Amino acid sequence: MASSLTTAGTQPSAPSFSGLRRTCPKLDAAVSFSHRVNSSVRLVSSSHRSPRGVVAMAGSGKFFVGGNWKCNGTKDTITKLVSDLNTATLESDVDVVVSPPFVYIDQVKSSLTDRIEISGQNSWVGKGGAFTGEISVEQLKDIGCKWVILGHSERRHVIGEKDEFIGKKAAYALSEGLGVIACIGEKLEEREAGKTFDVCFDQLKAFADAVPSWDKVVVAYEPVWAIGTGKVASPQQAQEVHVAVRDWLKKNVSEEVASKTRIIYGGSVNGGNCAELAKEEDIDGFLVGGASLKGPEFATIVNSVTSKKVAA
Repeated sequence: MASSLTTAGTQPSAPSFSGLRRTCPKLDAAVSFSHRVNSSVRLVSSSHRSPRGVVAMAGSGKFFVGGNWKCNGTKDTITKLVSDLNTATLESDVDVVVSPPFVYIDQVKSSLTDRIEISGQNSWVGKGGAFTGEISVEQLKDIGCKWVILGHSERRHVIGEKDEFIGKKAAYALSEGLGVIACIGEKLEEREAGKTFDVCFDQLKAFADAVPSWDKVVVAYEPVWAIGTGKVASPQQAQEVHVAVRDWLKKNVSEEVASKTRIIYGGSVNGGNCAELAKEEDIDGFLVGGASLKGPEFATIVNSVTSKKVAA
């Protein structure tokens, strides 16, 4: 497995085994992604698309970068972080969102530039009420949030949230007008067992079965083995899964949704590896953890959209 994982900040190399499915034929360097996996998942090489003068996104949506601050920060450190973000120069053609801890959302909302939108890190499955410790969609909206992160691996594997429950949470948030950053991703043992696609597609299906519309959904592929570990999927590994996710949406939802839905990558993204990842055609942005706590580095990740503009 060591050969298929890349340490953050180092130059990635193409994996010898992508860990997607055991029955997946070996990728041919000249026609990467052009085969079918188990005759049901088509991995399409960007070389099969129409010729382009720039490295562009496969989807039609705007580049999207989210910062998930998780359970980090104090009033003082967040004041400094907000100050850094307010003075940063950010490319205009990127949707930028940050997700502070709940108790600091009001502080951030009242001091952060309007250029950056605010997200909750979680929300309850329905209208608020007698649910100790939960945060309702209505409360997030009341305090100025435009987005919510749902299905993050820490909610799935530490808190124990199940696919169907997460799908219902997404449906309720969308019905009330919040955008949803819908997280999917496999654990290390699932990748090593060749179950990457199966896991991701099951998680996707739970969203697809529940959500009323995909207009305000951003899909975040975050391999669990790469979150906070210093390991990062190589651009080739991430692209493989992103192409497969877009193809699943095309076959199981609609071609329009597949084109419009942004599929972003998360998992030890930092200022050193974001540019190479961003060059991949189906990587439409990032969901950033630890590096989003450093204003200048987060700005570098936001500005990696320029990698999409490099001459092909």
